[in-house]
Amino acid sequence: MLELNNQTLRLAFLASATPTAQRSLRALKAKYSHVEPEKADVIVALGGDGFMLETLHANSGREIPIFGMQRGTVGFLMNSYNENELPERIAAAKAVDLTPLRMTATNFDGAIVEALAINEVSLLRQTRQSAKIRITVDGIERLPELVCDGALVATPAGSTAYNLSAHGPVVPLNSDVLCLTPISAFRPRRWRGALLPSEAKVIFDVLEPEKRPVLAVADYTEARNVTRVEIREDPTQAFKMLFDPEHDLEERVLKEQFQS
Repeated sequence: MLELNNQTLRLAFLASATPTAQRSLRALKAKYSHVEPEKADVIVALGGDGFMLETLHANSGREIPIFGMQRGTVGFLMNSYNENELPERIAAAKAVDLTPLRMTATNFDGAIVEALAINEVSLLRQTRQSAKIRITVDGIERLPELVCDGALVATPAGSTAYNLSAHGPVVPLNSDVLCLTPISAFRPRRWRGALLPSEAKVIFDVLEPEKRPVLAVADYTEARNVTRVEIREDPTQAFKMLFDPEHDLEERVLKEQFQS
């Protein structure tokens, strides 16, 4: 355990399975005291964005802050890696609270899959045939038929992830909106999606689901052969991340809007 400002800061170190992350895990455990995540004040996650999402989900409901350091491929959600003065660095970090989406997906057999998504909930075609999806927002049918490879709803934090790759907008972290974005829309070809209030409830109904099967993914939780997917923010859940003041998440999201 570490003494910081006359208080004991208990750190838990977690790492992805990559050799780089595992080497860093051994180095940090040798340099600093380590406790199990259940007893920690802060979790230090070593890896990429995928591992950060995994760590956040694994500790949902605990309100424990997570400080990530880049030891993976993509590090948008991670701070730079540095072994020195880690307790002081964590004490000076800026906290960001993220509200996730809740996905409720129903499949062919009537089974229901529920999951949280920090980045996005996406629907994707399972076969060579395009998906056909009806989109309803707050009980009003907004698009009777979208022929596409898929569609997604992204949080502001997730607007720079898959949403951006699908040509969706990047939105500020505190904007209180959700991004509704098509993936390779065929009909209507020029529809580019919509920005919705954060409290909006979005329903995707899969048309011709047996002929054109679709899967739904909430971050990394997958439901196959879905017929209906309901998506809305879950204000009862919160995830807390810590960022260095000079590289906070709000600044990173803003900078993405000026990338060429």
